[in-house]
Amino acid sequence: MEPVSLENCEQLVRQPTSDSLTGSSNVLVFPKVPEQIAHRKASLSSKVEHFTESVIREMTRQAMLYGAINLAQGFPDFSAPAEIKRAAQQAIAADINQYAITWGAKSLRQAIAHKFKEWQGISLDPEREITVCCGSTEAMISTLLAVCNAGDEVVIFEPFYENYGPDAILSGAKPQFVKLHPPETPGGSWTFDEAALRKAFCPQTKAIILNTPNNPTGKVFTREELELLRDLCLEFDVLAITDEIYEHIVYDGERHISLASLEGMRDRTVTINGLSKSYSVTGWRVGWTIAPPAISNAIRKVHDFLTVGAPAPLQEAGATALELPRHYYQQLAESYRERRDQIMSTLVEAGFHPFLPRGAYYVMTDITAFGFSDDIRFTEYLVKEIGVAAVPGSSFYHDPRDGARQVRFAFCKRDQTLAEAARRLERIRR
Repeated sequence: MEPVSLENCEQLVRQPTSDSLTGSSNVLVFPKVPEQIAHRKASLSSKVEHFTESVIREMTRQAMLYGAINLAQGFPDFSAPAEIKRAAQQAIAADINQYAITWGAKSLRQAIAHKFKEWQGISLDPEREITVCCGSTEAMISTLLAVCNAGDEVVIFEPFYENYGPDAILSGAKPQFVKLHPPETPGGSWTFDEAALRKAFCPQTKAIILNTPNNPTGKVFTREELELLRDLCLEFDVLAITDEIYEHIVYDGERHISLASLEGMRDRTVTINGLSKSYSVTGWRVGWTIAPPAISNAIRKVHDFLTVGAPAPLQEAGATALELPRHYYQQLAESYRERRDQIMSTLVEAGFHPFLPRGAYYVMTDITAFGFSDDIRFTEYLVKEIGVAAVPGSSFYHDPRDGARQVRFAFCKRDQTLAEAARRLERIRR
């Protein structure tokens, strides 16, 4: 099968067909099986026909191909903290290079428990409630495979981080999408309709996936919104799976609240986190789940047979990372706030209509003013002619038409990188 390219990305994303898993006429993607293998009996899982490779990672490949500045994929282009790198080097030199315990090195699990208690006020048993995975991405799929059965439903806010839809499908569940609506005023927040959220819950609902601070919107869910989610989870006996990888990247006085800290949610929440974003080590692939013992036991079974374990020396370095003082996180948030303000100014001056993010390190923006037919053609123009890579907004929606007037930029870059991107974006035709 040919690799995904930007030229055939539109065909993959926009090909309409009927699908029984989602009940939608435009779900994720529906690539055709090549003729030379279509005749083989059960040669491919039907599940993989409902999504393609990551559009985000494809845009990174396009950035490399055309020498563009990569504001598509969310990885920093600056150094990780020196003490964390030293800890990794020391662990390797000390020959901590073999398998760790499947569910994670004791030092890291203890550090996770200590930090969660300090920041969220929840005491954990690191022996029974914490599972270290190969990044938060593996933590999410391991969790869904551990808790979902065929016929279950999973509620997902959209626009959503592109892994969530495929993860639900791979686990045998049916995703039910609830829209987040863009702000109607400058500086406003993304909102959802409470009636639409309630309608998404039913007796078949097994879980809801919550990403706060949110990728791609930058929304930080409020306590009132979390309490509404809590009430629905209790009413319908639903598990909450929270992706909190951007917990320390918040702005404008916002505060991250873990759903597990709300009354009634301690025993029905799987909290997912990792090293990648707060410590600028996206390539290390160290993440974890925090869950009640019975759910943790199920996650550990899946995790064991998916990956065996995360890199042992990097787990030791992770324990060092989690011991960094509070002022590290204050400086982290402030440095990203400055970058956010820089890219917001750049986008406005270039003619975009960006939506102000309150957390994470992405900004979604409306592209209607540029007159392109859709986001795919616009991002193709950006990467090839302007020299800046962004992510088509349609890749964050189950119906691509909903994101056809949006693109996402990542601003987790050096000041000089963002300055050069600004210089290039000045050339956009209007």
